[in-house]
Amino acid sequence: MNDIPMPPADAAFWTRARRHMLGYGGEFVPFVPVRAAGSFLYDAAGRRVLDFTSGQMSAILGHSHPDIIAAVHKSIGTLDHLFSSMLSHPVVDLAEKLAQLVPDLPKVMLLSTGGEANEAAIRLAKTVTGKWEVVGFTQSWHGMTGQAAAATYSAGRRGTGPVAPGSFAIPAPNAYHPRFAGVTWQQELDDSFALLDRQCTGNLCAFIAEPILSSGGILDLPPGYMAALREKCDARGMLLILDEAQTGIGRTGQMFAFERDGVVPDILTLSKTLGAGLPLAALMTRNAIADAAKAKNFLFYTTHVNDPLPASIGLAVLRVVERDGLVARAAGAGERLARGLRGLQQRHACVGDVRGRGLLMGIEFAGAKAAAISDAVTDLALELGLSANIVRVGTSGGVMRIAPPLTVTDEEIDLGVGLLGEAIARVTAE
Repeated sequence: MNDIPMPPADAAFWTRARRHMLGYGGEFVPFVPVRAAGSFLYDAAGRRVLDFTSGQMSAILGHSHPDIIAAVHKSIGTLDHLFSSMLSHPVVDLAEKLAQLVPDLPKVMLLSTGGEANEAAIRLAKTVTGKWEVVGFTQSWHGMTGQAAAATYSAGRRGTGPVAPGSFAIPAPNAYHPRFAGVTWQQELDDSFALLDRQCTGNLCAFIAEPILSSGGILDLPPGYMAALREKCDARGMLLILDEAQTGIGRTGQMFAFERDGVVPDILTLSKTLGAGLPLAALMTRNAIADAAKAKNFLFYTTHVNDPLPASIGLAVLRVVERDGLVARAAGAGERLARGLRGLQQRHACVGDVRGRGLLMGIEFAGAKAAAISDAVTDLALELGLSANIVRVGTSGGVMRIAPPLTVTDEEIDLGVGLLGEAIARVTAE
């Protein structure tokens, strides 16, 4: 636990927590919510904290949204869980709705988590191509299970033995920290694939990528990069898998981040934002890939595949996002957030870079003490009433990830930026 004084009322809670809770990365946060509403979390004493991470970068409609509550109540009283080979109306309705949003990817499978969806995507790619080598980015995060973990390079690669054979990685471009002076991202991509060609065994199956690498430090792939990556994949018979766990369903100011680049992947995975914080994920793919998978007896049979209750929640999420114009709202609110963060950059020399899209933004602190400053600002911001950058695992030391819900108000954005500015000022003064 962080060495922050606990309120007396929480002492017994933390004693039990220390006794029974297994750690799973980082430290537990010294704030115990008992309820949440909109953009705020509240503890038993009534203290409120502004949630600038949307829970685990997921709750795009904020907390306790009435439409989500209604969907849960209705579904739990009619259909919750079924035998995995049974289909229901909510499942087919959600699949149809997703296919309308991405007509090139009309085949859909619904799952529970992003890691599970990426696991299925890579298994699907291996089945269809008959090959087994998978490439990702060195700053990536795709999950903690099996092949998804093998394609995750930002953290978690120590102490658990060998990962899946045929796992390769190339660096994602980072304009703030270029690997080589005077080298363009196209030259870096060309060089990376030249090295990849020398190392692989001729069995390159798929490239899996986040359009914005979140755990890697909010690295937004530059315009044109996705099209160039698509060309590299096509030339080698590789499938392109895009993991839009954090960028999908409006967060970047477009329904899907890939829309900016006009490059539709072969397989798209959605999770976090699709369920607005509840466990729902989806895999989407092309008809030709689905047909080839069927011919080769593709198998990914899980306990909660295509369950009706989470599907009903996904339908409610998409309905609210469209009805309330939240994609456009994310674009406008993102501009306001970016202006506020750049204002902090102008006022504080320790803020080296501001980057991201829509309501997925990052600020990177500069200098040798960047990670320490980021951690200290995170801790102090929580004391002041702002939850941001809570999870500090991986390669993004020195970068604060900021992702308010799409329902955030202008006043809440200004409040969050103000609290963050106060935290930065106090930390740097010390």
